[in-house]
Amino acid sequence: ITVSPTFDSGTACEGSIQTFTITVNPTAQVDDPADQVVCNGDTTTVAFTTQNTVGTTTYAWSSDIEIGAGLTGDGDMSFTAVNDTTAPITGTITVTPTFDNDGVQCTGPSQDFTITVNPSAQVDDPADVVYCNGDETTEVVFTTQNTDGTTTYSWTNDDTSIGLAASGDGNLPVFTATNAGTAPVIATITVTPTYENDGVSCSGEDQTFTITVNPSAQVDDPVDQIVCNGENTVVN
Repeated sequence: ITVSPTFDSGTACEGSIQTFTITVNPTAQVDDPADQVVCNGDTTTVAFTTQNTVGTTTYAWSSDIEIGAGLTGDGDMSFTAVNDTTAPITGTITVTPTFDNDGVQCTGPSQDFTITVNPSAQVDDPADVVYCNGDETTEVVFTTQNTDGTTTYSWTNDDTSIGLAASGDGNLPVFTATNAGTAPVIATITVTPTYENDGVSCSGEDQTFTITVNPSAQVDDPVDQIVCNGENTVVN
């Protein structure tokens, strides 16, 4: 702004020109962060950005529920997501920008986004089972305490001699238990759950159980005997 003074008392007299500036800062602005879906225990980062230039934009944020980041904070978010429940939880994050230039701070409209934290995958511990050689087993149906989403299962078997494959997906199928030996065979089955929600898959703790296959009962063929009337005899 240029100011030109004139003093007039019948005669106009001009004076020295003065200049000064008026700087108008823009309204603070923050780009709308993308929604996220993460797993319990994952580390996630949200870096806030703006279209504003020059000056400095800072950010303050708040969350409506605790998901591992705290309920309030400043600057970018970086935290380990926490969900100890059996269903997804969703926190709504509100981020408010402040634009600072030449010592003058200007606030702007907030942006909301969500972070959904899936629970860890979980499978109930199946009961150990015992079969006889030649028995037809029953299907082992795996279950979980988690809700919403979808839980799938994969399993491994450390002893295929019992008649069960080394690995598979889904429930443990029916098979014919096998033990051609003379002592029980114990196979350890390891079940691994995977929880999927909103396109994000989360792992969880394995569970193990055992399938014991007993051998068929067997007796050695006793030796034939000929004894006399009145004699004592023993057959072991």
